[in-house]
Amino acid sequence: MASSPAQPSFRSSPRWWVRGDLDGFLGLGLDNLIQILLIVSLCRGVLGYPDALIFGVILPATGLSLVVGNLAYAIQAHRLGRCEGRDDRTALPYGINTVSLFAYVFLVMLPVKLAALGQGADPATAVRLSWQAGLIACLGSGLIEAAGAFVVGGLRRWLPRAALLATLAGIALGYIGLGFLLRTYAVPVVGLAVLAVILVAYFGAVRLPLPGGLLAVLVGVALAWATGLLQIDPVAWQANAAQLGLHLPVPQLGALWAGRQQLLPWLGVTIPMGLFNVLGSLQNLESAESAGDVYPVRSSLLINGVGTLCAALLGSCFPTTIYIGHPGWKGMGARIGYSWLNGLVIGLGCLLGLFGVIGQLVPIEAGMAIVLYIALVIAAQAFQATPSAHAPAVALGLLPGLAGWGSLLIKAGLRAGGAGTAGQPFGPALLAPLQQADVWAAGAFALEQGQIVAAMLLAAILVYVIEQRFRAAAACALIAAAGSWVGLLHAWRFTQADTVLDPGWGHGSSWALGYLAMALVLLLGWWGQRRPQP
Repeated sequence: MASSPAQPSFRSSPRWWVRGDLDGFLGLGLDNLIQILLIVSLCRGVLGYPDALIFGVILPATGLSLVVGNLAYAIQAHRLGRCEGRDDRTALPYGINTVSLFAYVFLVMLPVKLAALGQGADPATAVRLSWQAGLIACLGSGLIEAAGAFVVGGLRRWLPRAALLATLAGIALGYIGLGFLLRTYAVPVVGLAVLAVILVAYFGAVRLPLPGGLLAVLVGVALAWATGLLQIDPVAWQANAAQLGLHLPVPQLGALWAGRQQLLPWLGVTIPMGLFNVLGSLQNLESAESAGDVYPVRSSLLINGVGTLCAALLGSCFPTTIYIGHPGWKGMGARIGYSWLNGLVIGLGCLLGLFGVIGQLVPIEAGMAIVLYIALVIAAQAFQATPSAHAPAVALGLLPGLAGWGSLLIKAGLRAGGAGTAGQPFGPALLAPLQQADVWAAGAFALEQGQIVAAMLLAAILVYVIEQRFRAAAACALIAAAGSWVGLLHAWRFTQADTVLDPGWGHGSSWALGYLAMALVLLLGWWGQRRPQP
């Protein structure tokens, strides 16, 4: 990151392509490639979506959202550069939001599918409901991003930075970081070698013959072939090859309308993720300014919101965002071309159904260290971008996300052991053996429900306590109590093969009473603070 603004160049009008754009495209395009491969992998492996939905609807919508955003940011940079007589403006980097990708898959789409199956729905119906819930979440995120362009100043004053960053850091460490670290050690020859390349390139700042991400993927692919990890399955190859062809996106207004009932149950995920995207984009604009490129906040955030809305309206469940790392792309000589080329190449790959075949030639293990790097950056930023006195609040805010990820592991283990069937459904009898082994599954299941909001409120409470703003801390506890009482936080129930949110008046009464007790203690702290000292 640049420590001071770069001196702008006033030699000529901006060009649509310069030599450094190739390096920038290889880096940004590779990042987006990994995100697309993750979408394919998670939609197939975790959600069980059919290829017709993935390659015929989700990826074309995702690709068009990338085309819209990247072209818009390239045009924005070109216009501003032309007005200023500069030829060195670097367009804002843009792509799929990694954290939202994992959050919506594991916190919205998978729970909806499992709940539908647990209630007796057939697999096709469960998939449709899951996809519709993802569309609604993506639409909500896009609306928040677009609206945030007009109220971002108030959001910055209202939300403690530690509360927001810690919340997302918990998701990044659990669902992204630990998930891919386990996968790294499951295939250590490939995983650790690729991880070493990423660490040397991105943290060691060593100049390599190729961009670090590209070199890491090439090393990973070579090792995957050499160790037998990568083998072409003729049946899978034929299925992926069958997806080659032009897939034009079609508006999915009917699916969005049918999924409107999924709006309220998942506001606890959608609203915090939307706010995170707004404030995260604002921080990335500040990062670009530090490198000498000042971009208007409102139009930049609106482009981001429009890109996400475009994705949702056409059938994608995955929001887009302004990426971190603008000074890095600028430092390697990228200007405007890397942005529009990234949108066109990745977008065209989505429209032509290429990524199923590419996924067989580039295993996710070859690029997962890049995603692990993103998780580390997000987690580190939570500590680096907040006052050092707030570090305990950041640490507290990490825990609900880690607990939610642990809850998924517990339930996956139970299902693998034969539970979750009609003959052996999930139920209270599962809790006692786990508790005897000092695994407090009931607490993990409670933290899983509304984990993003819970993490934000807990971190905010501690921030205010550290600042001795006890009434503000008590207000956060009361908000948590109200959310718990109506079942939007922590209240949960068993289904046949899962635990799900249990909304309803008084359904989370025990947690509500706990938060009320917490608020009372905090108010006593405020009262004690006001008492005259003897």
